[in-house]
Amino acid sequence: MTVFDNQLGPQRAKQLNRDCHCLSLDRRQLRRELAAQPHGDSLCRMICEERPHMIADAAVFVAETNLQKQRDIIAAIEKAVTLPAYQQRVLAYAPSSAHFQPKADGVFLGYDFHLDDEGPKLIEINTNAGGALINLLLNKAHSPCESCPCQLDFPHVALEAEQAIIGMFQNEWGLEGRARPLRQVAIVDQEPDRQYMLPEFLLFQNLFAKHGIEALICDPGELTFRDGRLWRGQAVIDLVYNRLTDFALEQPEQQALLQAYLAGAVVVTPHPRSHALYADKRNLALLTDPLALATMGVDKATQDILLKGIAKTVRVAEQQADALWQQRKQLFFKPAKGYGGKAAYRGDKLTRRVFGEILQTEYVAQELVQPSERQLQIDAEAVELKLDLRHYVYRGQTQTVCARLYQGQTTNFRTPGGGFAQVVAVPSA
Repeated sequence: MTVFDNQLGPQRAKQLNRDCHCLSLDRRQLRRELAAQPHGDSLCRMICEERPHMIADAAVFVAETNLQKQRDIIAAIEKAVTLPAYQQRVLAYAPSSAHFQPKADGVFLGYDFHLDDEGPKLIEINTNAGGALINLLLNKAHSPCESCPCQLDFPHVALEAEQAIIGMFQNEWGLEGRARPLRQVAIVDQEPDRQYMLPEFLLFQNLFAKHGIEALICDPGELTFRDGRLWRGQAVIDLVYNRLTDFALEQPEQQALLQAYLAGAVVVTPHPRSHALYADKRNLALLTDPLALATMGVDKATQDILLKGIAKTVRVAEQQADALWQQRKQLFFKPAKGYGGKAAYRGDKLTRRVFGEILQTEYVAQELVQPSERQLQIDAEAVELKLDLRHYVYRGQTQTVCARLYQGQTTNFRTPGGGFAQVVAVPSA
C-alpha cells in the first residue's frame, strides 16, 4: 500500500521553487519549433527578440495536491454558475448583450490563482484568457532538469492539448447547430498588429490551418454584416474567436459583430453572456458571501469550497468608504469589468484622490492574497519573482495550466526572467 502525505508535495514544491535554478526552456529548440511554422521568421523575431520577457526560461513547481484543490474550486464555481438564482443575480447588472443566450459555452475561461500558506486562492476569472498556445509552445521546448521530480513527456502533452483546443472550437460550432464542417474563423481584436499577444494570434492561425480551417486576424472595424452573414472583405466568417476586451461588444466599431451575433449569423466565442456569468468581478462578491450563497441555493459542501478557495471580495460602495479606507492595506481594488491588472491598485499604494475616484466607479475590493515566489539566478544574482497560476478551462475541465512570473503589483511581461512559465506538478507520494 502506498501512503500519501499531503504536506510533502507543497513542501517539496516550495523547496524546488527556492533552490532549483536550472533553465528548463531550451531556446534553440524554441527557435526550431517556431521556424518550422508558417510565419516562422516573424514569430522568432516577435517572441525571442521583440518580446524578451514573454516567456520565462525556468519552470515553476506546484504540488499536485494544490492543483487538485484548484480543480475543486473551479468545479464548485461551475456548479454555482448553473443555478438560476445565481444567473438572475449577475444578469441584473450585466449589459443587454449578455441577456442573449447562445448555445456555445465560450472558449478559454482563465481561472487565476495565488498560492498562500493555506493553499490556493482564486483571485479572478477571465473569459478571453491569453497564453494557452504560448504555454503549449513551452511544452514543446521544455528540457527537464535532474531536479524535476516529474519527468513528463511534454511534447506529447502539447500534442494532446492541441487536439483538445481544436476539438473545443469545433464543439462550439456544433453546439450552435451547424452541421457542415467549420471552415472560416476570424481572430478578432482591436488593432491586432499592435497587440502584445499578436504572436499567439499567429500561432492560432497556424493551428487552425493545420486542421484545414482558414483563420483571419482582423480588427472588428473590418467586419460587415450583410445578407444575413458576417463578412470580412469577400470572406464569410463562420466563427469569431473573440479576443476583444470590450466584453459586451458595446463600442461603435463592434456593432457589425454584435448585430451578426444577436442574429445568430455567426458563432462568437467567448461571448458577452460568458463574461457576465463568469468574469465580471462583482460575481466574486456573490461567491464569497455566505448569505448570498445560501439564498441562491448553493449546497453546504460547495459553499465551503468557495468560501475557502476564493479571495474574499466585496463591492465598493460609498457607504463603506471609511471602513474600506481603514482596511486598505489588506485590500486590492479592481474595476468590475477590468482585465490585465489595468486600473487595479494595491490598497497600501492608494492615494486619497484615487480612492475618491474608485468610489465613483464600479469597483470591488478583494482581500490581498500574497503570491508565492520563484527564486532564480539572473546575471549571477538571486532574484525573487512572484508567480500566479492560470487554468485554461472549457466546460469545467482544465485543458492546460501555466504560471506567470513577474515583479510589481500585477503580471506585466516586463520583468527580466519573467513571463509565461511551464508548470511541473510535484507528487505527494
